[in-house]
Amino acid sequence: MEMKKRISLELRNRTPAEVAELVVDNCRSSDGEIEGLTDEFKELEFLSMVNVGLTSLAMLPSLTKLRKLELSDNNISGSLEILSEKCPNLTYLNLSGNKIKELSTVEALQNLKNLKSLDLFNCEITTLEEYRESIFELLPQITYLDGFDAEDNEAPDSEADDDDDDEDGEEGAGPVGEYDDEDDDEEGSEGKEVGLSYLMKDEIQDEEDDDDYVEEEEEEEGEEEEADVRGEKRKRDAEDEGEDDDEDDD
Repeated sequence: MEMKKRISLELRNRTPAEVAELVVDNCRSSDGEIEGLTDEFKELEFLSMVNVGLTSLAMLPSLTKLRKLELSDNNISGSLEILSEKCPNLTYLNLSGNKIKELSTVEALQNLKNLKSLDLFNCEITTLEEYRESIFELLPQITYLDGFDAEDNEAPDSEADDDDDDEDGEEGAGPVGEYDDEDDDEEGSEGKEVGLSYLMKDEIQDEEDDDDYVEEEEEEEGEEEEADVRGEKRKRDAEDEGEDDDEDDD
């Protein structure tokens, strides 16, 4: 897909001024230039153009709010000075997998005063003797080169966005946490009420069952007593009749 068409699709019924992040990876630039990206993307903070066949950044528009730029796996070999002109607030730049060979090419990044992380992995420049020491000396403003600082400590994930993420987390964490706690309390209270009523109902039912059992035992005992009484009466009646017969014989 052509880059211009891809950018149009990525807008998704938004105006360019409403877009803060734009990813057009793996589309095609017909002549190695940036196409379809204009100064209207004035709110853009993150731009990814990975593997799009770029050979030049000459058509890069002015993106003063851009902080992260992904340009890996292209064919860029120079003209990096345009980045400080068009994107002066860059903090993260990924140029890995391009055709950058000389330190003089990277020297053009010295005017990116806010640049903290630079990636040149898989570029020919990485084969130079004392490559890392030279880059850190040439660009003293950067903290991480190819994902590691000068002492070989690995960069944290999304290092360029750490500050923003922390602020967003602090702003959003309070209300969400309070809301969740309230919900948990309410659910817990409801659960307790239901549990108590359920237990009370069970106890009442057990008591009723016990009462029924006692009544049944009493009824059975009463029936046995009545049967015994009837038995005794019949026995006495039979004895009385026997005595009467003896008297008649006399």
